[in-house]
Amino acid sequence: MKAIVLRGFGGPEVLRLEEVPTPTPADDEILVKVRSVSVNRTLDLIVRQGNYPVKVQLPHILGVDPAGVVAHVGTDTDKVKVGDRVAVLSFIACRKCRYCLRGEEANCLSSRHIGLHRWGGYAEYVTAPARNAFKLPTNLSFAEGSIITRHFPMAFNLLASKADVKPGEWVLVMGATGALGSCCVQVAQMLGAKVVASAGADERVAAAKSYGADFGVNYRQQNLADEIMRLTGGQGVDVACENIADPTLWPGVLNSLAIGGRLVTAGAHGGGEVKLDVRRLYMRRLRIIGAAGTNLPDVDKALEAAEAGKIRAIIDRTMPLRDAAEAHRILERNQTLGKIILDPTQN
Repeated sequence: MKAIVLRGFGGPEVLRLEEVPTPTPADDEILVKVRSVSVNRTLDLIVRQGNYPVKVQLPHILGVDPAGVVAHVGTDTDKVKVGDRVAVLSFIACRKCRYCLRGEEANCLSSRHIGLHRWGGYAEYVTAPARNAFKLPTNLSFAEGSIITRHFPMAFNLLASKADVKPGEWVLVMGATGALGSCCVQVAQMLGAKVVASAGADERVAAAKSYGADFGVNYRQQNLADEIMRLTGGQGVDVACENIADPTLWPGVLNSLAIGGRLVTAGAHGGGEVKLDVRRLYMRRLRIIGAAGTNLPDVDKALEAAEAGKIRAIIDRTMPLRDAAEAHRILERNQTLGKIILDPTQN
């Protein structure tokens, strides 16, 4: 099969189209003919650069959210059949640790990821545990399936499970046009919240409002906390979804929270280290909640919501798999509004 192979860390030029053996699925796995896989900033670009905390074994194939058609089914599974249209969840829980046994797979102590610990979807074929395959509704494309199963389950985890957003509450989403941010805007709106989308450019704020945000703030041109207090009548937001961890933006987010507010986070591409005003933390009775991983029920929830038209995948463009290096360059230049999709079948 053809695949984009990573044989050394570095710039986009290290991504090369090669011919490699087609993988063989284990008895409890499936083989998927890939029709789409998205380009992710952390689990693709950062991994390619060699800067991700988990060092991958080379040679490696990136791609954490493939979707396609089941080409072969192992002997020990009946979840899907050959010919089914599926999206593949990257997160593989061990199913043995105390968290998995309690049904909290997102907190698995020994989780692994397709596209990180094993070869991913930047290829014509990929193998995956059968339990990680989710049938796509007929009204969703493969590209939509890749995005819906990649980021929306985390958005549901952050806002519904961790922050417990209630109808009528105020929710601030930072980086609101990013891959996860755009999903959080939609999920917060679906949960009945009043949503404030914040981004670093007017056109991005406008885009986030087109996804369902009620209000928008350009954090590069406006004082974030002042604007939030104006919008909320001096109360502040009940929940802030902050997945940037930029030390220049963090204080404004914390200062935007209402008394008893919750800040949820699952990202740190803006730096990762910030100063924390502990006095404000306890005087305002604030909570900071981190999350990672995916709960399988959230994947079903996301697909059901997408099928019903309550949420939608935001796609910037689709490119042939062979152009993966250029896709990385485009994302590094922040030239997207939505996800870049790679399609191995596109010439």
